[in-house]
Amino acid sequence: MARSDVQLMLDVKAGDEQSFALLLHRYRSPLVNFLYRMVRNREQAEDLAQEVFLRVYRAREDYIPSAKFTTWLFRIATNLALNSVRDNRYQRMEISLDAPVTTDAEDGDEKTMDVAEKHPNIEQHLVEEARRKMIRHAIDKLPEKQRAAVLLHKYQELDYGEISKILECSESALKSLLFRAYETLRVELAPLVASGKQL
Repeated sequence: MARSDVQLMLDVKAGDEQSFALLLHRYRSPLVNFLYRMVRNREQAEDLAQEVFLRVYRAREDYIPSAKFTTWLFRIATNLALNSVRDNRYQRMEISLDAPVTTDAEDGDEKTMDVAEKHPNIEQHLVEEARRKMIRHAIDKLPEKQRAAVLLHKYQELDYGEISKILECSESALKSLLFRAYETLRVELAPLVASGKQL
């Protein structure tokens, strides 16, 4: 039977390095994906994920299983991501005062799509890709805390209790935060709904 996250972390606390490797293996991908959606830069997301696990490892001796491991893990990740977004926004603002405006792809991070020439569903694929970009762009425009709440709720599928602990707010404040975020997204993504696409 697989050991729970809490048991693995307690084993790490007791000095078992293998248990930490198991936690790393279990949560590295979801964490990098969450961080990428927050900071919109793959390399930065990888660095932040590494920092999250480093902090978890450093805190191992003080670990007390008072909350779910994922709540603790994503709280660290969310705080790092929010700080990173704020720091980068400040840097971009400084740079944009000196740099000429360009209309290149955002930060150069978007992957170009390589498609076989005779792909039968190329139009459908392009429509789906445009839809995903529109949704990503709408989520990117949300205020940081709303964005974090949406990503934790929709993409990480965490419950209200966990998310409110991660964001350090009450469940009612979280519901209000999510309501505002989803209302903003509904307005922003109205063209998708109008064209008959499900969000």
